[in-house]
Amino acid sequence: MNTKLITRLLLGLIFCHLPAWANHPEVERDDVSMVNIPAGNFIRGSSTGMGRSDEMPREKIYIDAFSIDKFEVTNKRYLAFIAATGHKEPYNVYEEGSLFKVTDIHDLPVVQVTWHDAADYCQWVGKRLPTEAEWEKAARGTDGRMFPWGDEKPSSLHANYDRDWADKATLKPVGSLPQGASPYGVHDMSGNAREWVQDWYDKDYYAQAPKRNPRGPDKSLLKVIRGGSWRSFDSDIRAAARGKGGFALKTHGTGFRCARDMSTEHKIRLQGPE
Repeated sequence: MNTKLITRLLLGLIFCHLPAWANHPEVERDDVSMVNIPAGNFIRGSSTGMGRSDEMPREKIYIDAFSIDKFEVTNKRYLAFIAATGHKEPYNVYEEGSLFKVTDIHDLPVVQVTWHDAADYCQWVGKRLPTEAEWEKAARGTDGRMFPWGDEKPSSLHANYDRDWADKATLKPVGSLPQGASPYGVHDMSGNAREWVQDWYDKDYYAQAPKRNPRGPDKSLLKVIRGGSWRSFDSDIRAAARGKGGFALKTHGTGFRCARDMSTEHKIRLQGPE
């Protein structure tokens, strides 16, 4: 058989199993600001008596430079993804019917998304989910602080947490609590919506994880969720607190943000000491 014909048949078999949008040229499909996190060490985890057993040991971890969304993915951004791809719409937590018809929610973080929903969106915009270690470094910086804003006890000025459901008033527009931003200027990493990250969850992973660019265990039954939600207590919105859930989990308080590998030029510019 003709070699060119064989090649075309093989390519057809490959691409017929990809989502329709994967065949399109990669373009920048959202305009959210991203924050560059420089390479270098940060303090991951909690000391004995300061956190839960799955946050230990507390130690220095090295992370390569990367970029992360300044804000959680909003309903507006996520609905654009649905409109363009035909991806299944999230459950409407505000009223009956389509999320497209609900007003005054465009700047609220999207919720009721599974891990796969989050991963698909990030791929669609040419990004990826952050690793758990990347997420924690972006949330707490390099000094081991308890919360993104420091060690000060949280308040309603810092985070949206410890609340009952109040329809459209439950979640806050992204970036509306600037006093709670991380040292790098990343917003809403405590409370509002919990955030899916890339890694599988293992309660004992920290004790055996590599000290350089850890990416979680090879497999597990659960995925890591970080940051706490509008419903969480203050202990669950600490920067080191680890959550978990099955990758098909969808809740009123679980959303995500995306990350991206940094270009070689930016890596060189922001390279930190090891």
